[in-house]
Amino acid sequence: MTSVETNSIVAISSDYIRTSLQTLYGNRVTTSDIRGWCDMNNVSYQTVTSKIKPYKTGKSVWNLEVTPEKIEEIERNYQAPAVTPAVEQNLIPDKDDTFINFGNFTDIKKIIKSRIFYPTFLTGLSGNGKTFSIEQACAQLDREMIRVNITIETDEDDLIGGFRLVDGATVWHNGPVIEALQRGAILLLDEIDLASNKILCLQSILEGRGVFLKKIGKFVKPSKGFNVFATANTKGKGSDDGRFIGTNVLNEAFLERFPVTFEQEYPTPANEAKILSKVADTLGVDDDNFISRLVDWGDVIRKTFYDGGVDEVISTRRLVHILRAYSIFGDKMKAISVCVNRFDDETKQSFMELYDKIDGDVEVFVDTEENI
Repeated sequence: MTSVETNSIVAISSDYIRTSLQTLYGNRVTTSDIRGWCDMNNVSYQTVTSKIKPYKTGKSVWNLEVTPEKIEEIERNYQAPAVTPAVEQNLIPDKDDTFINFGNFTDIKKIIKSRIFYPTFLTGLSGNGKTFSIEQACAQLDREMIRVNITIETDEDDLIGGFRLVDGATVWHNGPVIEALQRGAILLLDEIDLASNKILCLQSILEGRGVFLKKIGKFVKPSKGFNVFATANTKGKGSDDGRFIGTNVLNEAFLERFPVTFEQEYPTPANEAKILSKVADTLGVDDDNFISRLVDWGDVIRKTFYDGGVDEVISTRRLVHILRAYSIFGDKMKAISVCVNRFDDETKQSFMELYDKIDGDVEVFVDTEENI
């Protein structure tokens, strides 16, 4: 075969041209690369460029990996339904009959009702209703809410989304952030102070500008009503006393994107009594005296905690746990005991003894030398 015949074959074989160019110059080639290849193979520049026209991505630039077919495939994958089509899901939280309006609830509800993009940070001790208040505000306003529990492992793929294998095909799957953006829903980032610096992928979203999905080349704008709430036990500065181990110091620029921060306190004794009474009704427990003494007990412990007298605190959530345990076991002291077992022995014993002083109808076993 002559040189001219070889060059004729090359000229009509776009696959050969592409493979040869990739071998010499890689996937991205320029005009000078192609002219050099043409000189080596005695082929006209116009012939080669006409055969690799589908790969041209810019002026004097060709990407030999990108093809029209590949672009169409990516478009199909993006338009394909997610693993579980979100449109079929009801994302409005259920109303909880035990909920009592207290603390920052009224302000939270106003922000959600306004449908103005206004990222909000909610901080406070554990078990005081931070997440519950946001959830119930959405329930009362019939607003969709997507809750994401943040951990140190949470990354861009968890939040924004990525490709998933579905029935043997690679399909783009929206992450919770994108779902909330597109649906105009409330995005709740729960326990955000557990996050690493990977959470910074949300910077543009916290500015209300949407996000560019670089993996599929799409820009997603926020729909009307989209907003971000974040809850944390700290203010993003870490935990100095070690109570909330695993919490991290969050990036200052990230925190600055939250215009307001609400500090959530435990409910007042009056509100806490209402909460426990409603929980008791759902459990079939009829013991207002026990509820009243539990509230007093919890209030005394919290005041002592704030004064530095004890290192642990009884949360509203734990009082609800005790009430549920009482409905199961029918024994007040057993219910309290199993629910405070999580504390160290000294703290547990002091809590039990304190309840004994508040409720004269029960007797608490005290470890003394005579009993040992």
